[in-house]
Amino acid sequence: MDGCEIDVLVAGAGVIGLTTAICLAESGLCTGIRTAAPPEATTSAVAGAVWGPVMAGPAGPCREWARTGLQALRELEKIPGTGVRSATGRELSREPEVPPGWINLLDDVRLCHGDDLPPGFVSGWRYTAPLVRMPVYLEYLRTRFADAGGQIDVNPITSITEVAREAPVVINCTGVAARHLVPDPAVRPVRGQIVVIANPGIEEFYIDHSPPAPGVIYLFPHEDAVVLGGTVGWDDGDTIARPETAQRILRDCAAVEPRVRSAEVLAHRVGLRPSRPEVRLEAEPVDGGGVLWHNYGHGGAGVTLSWGCAREITAAVLGAGPGSAGPRDAGPGRAGQDKHVG
Repeated sequence: MDGCEIDVLVAGAGVIGLTTAICLAESGLCTGIRTAAPPEATTSAVAGAVWGPVMAGPAGPCREWARTGLQALRELEKIPGTGVRSATGRELSREPEVPPGWINLLDDVRLCHGDDLPPGFVSGWRYTAPLVRMPVYLEYLRTRFADAGGQIDVNPITSITEVAREAPVVINCTGVAARHLVPDPAVRPVRGQIVVIANPGIEEFYIDHSPPAPGVIYLFPHEDAVVLGGTVGWDDGDTIARPETAQRILRDCAAVEPRVRSAEVLAHRVGLRPSRPEVRLEAEPVDGGGVLWHNYGHGGAGVTLSWGCAREITAAVLGAGPGSAGPRDAGPGRAGQDKHVG
């Protein structure tokens, strides 16, 4: 990097990598990013996305990371051009369900009754949460990182061991690529496909929460576009949009919101969620005295957990040294089975 001797190198430029790099750079550390793809070409660019840790139940670290993320996103929605705004919507199910434990981090949750439950649905809940338009948000994060003196090097990574020699501290935020870069066989790709349409006037988000979920149904409206989803393709690494899947998404979403039928289709996108039984947030020593942090495995909850994980790593790097924050387990989760990416 120009102008300073690099202190920290972040591997990966998705939402986890960018947020981590911003926290480090804004703390005064000379920070760089090395990435195989620029932010706009990462899985993060395909996300819906709405705040929600999407866990099977509350777990200590993950809940606190989610709380931090909620606070951070609420601050960002006050800033023009971030792509973050609060939106109200419903999660519904065709089977009896209760709201997840993390929902009490929000302050306006109410159960759905009567007209709030469409025919065929028996349970659901309505709430307001930050909704994020990812292409805009990623560009905001990229600019904020540059303003903090950071630079992005688009340069393919062949192994984390190789990258770990490039700086005293390296943060591995490579997402699904960690499966072969670490290597970590616990990371599994979960394919998500979405359709983006021109917004015909939809204001509320919608999530079909019905189990089981070979596919999912959701609508995330933004000012001029709506993200429609989606799919849950375990161990499916195909990043090419499938026409038959797109037709299924459009059909299912139109059944929920008829205005979808006449809307212009703007784009088809595919991303691979980095699913793992637990988020990996821990440090290990590197030969020569360096430190390698791992920060991956967030499934489809990257936006939700990114600020909490980034701030924890930054505090550890600035504090007591390698591993001071200790290894973290997000607890049992539904990583990849969520609404955030197609």
